[in-house]
This record gives sequence, C-alpha cells and structure tokens, in this order.
Amino acid sequence: MSYMLLIIEPVGQRQQRTEDEGRNLYDRMLRYADDLKERGLLLAAQSLKTEAARLQVREGSRALVDGPFAEAKELVGGYFLLDCATRDEAVAIAAECPAAQWATVEVREFGPCFT
Repeated sequence: MSYMLLIIEPVGQRQQRTEDEGRNLYDRMLRYADDLKERGLLLAAQSLKTEAARLQVREGSRALVDGPFAEAKELVGGYFLLDCATRDEAVAIAAECPAAQWATVEVREFGPCFT
C-alpha cells in the first residue's frame, strides 16, 4: 500500500534558522531518505519551497493567488512517498523521521476521494 508522509511546518520556522542550522536539518532528512531507500520503502521524496500558488476554477472563472499566504499557520514543507504493508508500519516510519522533532508528520494512505 502507498502512504504519504507530509511534513507540516509552522509558517516562518525556516526563516528563524541560520543557514548552517537549515543545512544541518536538511542533511538529516536526506540521510533519512537514503535509509528508507536502502530498506526498499521509499518511492519518492522531495522538499518543497515556501512559495506557492493557489488556483480555483468556479463556474468557468479562474482565480490564482500567489503565496506565501499570510493567513496560513502551516505549510507543507515536503513529502515522502512510501510503500508499506500496513498503516502501523507507515506510522512507525514517520516516528523515525527527523522532522517529527520540529514539525508535524502527517501519514496519509492513498485511496479514492469518494470514501
């Protein structure tokens, strides 16, 4: 089964770190990804920048808003796409994630959006 670990960070947290601190944390995340890859669990992983755009199409009209978004309290800072046997395994892997020490790691199973 496929599970996604979403790294949910408080807005502004990245800007509070020095560049060296940020690079150190990023290196920890890269090592975590390498470990998951060696264990045959990682399908994909990527860090996301804070800049974003939100798009809505309503009754044929398109609305595009560029971010970052001041009203947001959190941002998706990255993800890990995993192949796990069970939800419990995915949660255990999320608990190993270094980002769980400074952010929230949300575990989501892939599936249809109508259930």
